[in-house]
Amino acid sequence: MIKAIFFDWFDTLVQFQPPRAELYRQAFKQFGIDLPIKAIMRGILAGDRSYFAENTRFPVEKRSTEEQEQVYCGYPKAILAEAGVAAAEEVPLKVIRMVREQSKELSLVLFDDVISTLTVLKERQLILGLLTNASKEMLSRNRKLGLEVLLDFVVSSREVGADKPEPPIFLAALERAGVKAFEAVHVGDQYHLDILGARGAEINPILIDRNDLYPEISDCPRIHSLAELVQHI
Repeated sequence: MIKAIFFDWFDTLVQFQPPRAELYRQAFKQFGIDLPIKAIMRGILAGDRSYFAENTRFPVEKRSTEEQEQVYCGYPKAILAEAGVAAAEEVPLKVIRMVREQSKELSLVLFDDVISTLTVLKERQLILGLLTNASKEMLSRNRKLGLEVLLDFVVSSREVGADKPEPPIFLAALERAGVKAFEAVHVGDQYHLDILGARGAEINPILIDRNDLYPEISDCPRIHSLAELVQHI
């Protein structure tokens, strides 16, 4: 019997407005490179994996400005690789500088299905937790978004000293919920970070694939909206 549901935060419950993919699309266009939006989205996923691997090796925020830019350049480079497009050597650095500057003005918004779905799950007496690599500063926006009253707890990677997909963050969530691994479900949008991470802690994983980026995945439930989650619990 499922007693607790853990959610990833970014691109599962919330998203930037405008979305990151659109920022990259516009930035690349400045250099005459028009990329398919799905290739950009897949590249961002690859960039996230690379970023968190680097952050685990040594916190990115503690590195020099030059070293940070090298890490962040992993995003435009991954996007170009995903699209199979070659670009001048200086383009990735120029693109990431543009995107990071524009990101300072971005707002965070909930996906349309979040409040209604979490409300239904709370009515079923399920324990709801947020399990995320996001910073404390970023998570402070949850109150304004209306998430705080629907969540029983938040576990961040900084709090436990380990990013997803490492087991400690998932094990900390189980401890906070007071449930066994087989009694919990983790819902996230990244296969390597969320699905493999949850499975490594023996938690039931569900992949939320809002943009159909993982059509090849068949080893776990795959949903396209949180509204579909209710049918799996």
